[in-house]
Amino acid sequence: MATDIELLELFREELKLCKVSTGQVLIVLSEGTTRADYARAFLGAATLLGAEAFQINLPPRTKMGIAGEVGRTPLAGNRPAIEALKAADIVIDLVGLLFSHEQNEITASGTRMLFVHEPFDVLKKMFPTQQLRQRVEYGEALLGRARTLRVTSPHGTDVRYEMGQYPVMTEYGFTDTPGRWDHFPSGFLLSQGNDGAVNGKVVLAPGDIVVALRRYVASPITLTIERGMVTHIAGDGLDAELFRGYIESYNDPRAYAVSHIGWGLNHLARWTHLSTTRQGDSEIGVNGLAYYGNVLFSLGPNTELGGTNDTACHMDIPMRGCSLYLDDTLIVENGVVVDPAMQPA
Repeated sequence: MATDIELLELFREELKLCKVSTGQVLIVLSEGTTRADYARAFLGAATLLGAEAFQINLPPRTKMGIAGEVGRTPLAGNRPAIEALKAADIVIDLVGLLFSHEQNEITASGTRMLFVHEPFDVLKKMFPTQQLRQRVEYGEALLGRARTLRVTSPHGTDVRYEMGQYPVMTEYGFTDTPGRWDHFPSGFLLSQGNDGAVNGKVVLAPGDIVVALRRYVASPITLTIERGMVTHIAGDGLDAELFRGYIESYNDPRAYAVSHIGWGLNHLARWTHLSTTRQGDSEIGVNGLAYYGNVLFSLGPNTELGGTNDTACHMDIPMRGCSLYLDDTLIVENGVVVDPAMQPA
């Protein structure tokens, strides 16, 4: 466990990357006693940088939704808190507002937002840099120009996305521009196929990670995709049964919608992390989401990209050893990023 001094020093460096300075207003949004040490350290770090800092602490939920339902937050309907957050320069989100209408409203006002959830050792090991930002933003330009995206793999994946309807979202671990959301730490980028314009087959192979299940795939799961929806889930092993059961438990047909697609660029993230830790509510699983060369396939909500699907079922699936093409230009080859501009120095 980190000491208060270690947290204070790390968070001060993070807030420097976010360009928090004298005269700015920083609000820490928290829930009950969860991450109270993080809240104290962020308030102290902001004060050292000359910002006006205070905390909004919401009553705790009876059910935490990080690993399950997304987009349902204790902030919903709390207009005084929402308006206060909209008036801040930056919000430190210790609650988990991603995919929520409340987050979209707050960032649309120009408030930047930083989501912090991972344990101290992950925050420290994957601490963001300007070089990581440059790699991610280079990828952003490539993905933003693309009109098609194709993913293949030796295991049988071959899926094609028509692109251009949705923006590109980047995550490099800090936010210094108005209205920007980011996740500390991270290191990947993503977008989404046009509505109804994703078709093909995705084969989840041994070693791929189903983040919601906190599990490596051990036996293949084959997803048939037609017009942006998973229409069939095939597989004989426990993995396929768990996958089907998890989605079915939401009783929401929108959970089968194909959501974002992108690739990981953080060489400090480790694919093996899930196997060496006991992840609980203390981790989102950012090592899996961001590890270098993964292709990040997703099902479920798309509100973070401006879409209308706000299903509570979200499935992030970082896949190993895949190849990704933008307009037939090879970007990731068998899990290796090929463009030198996106390779670490």
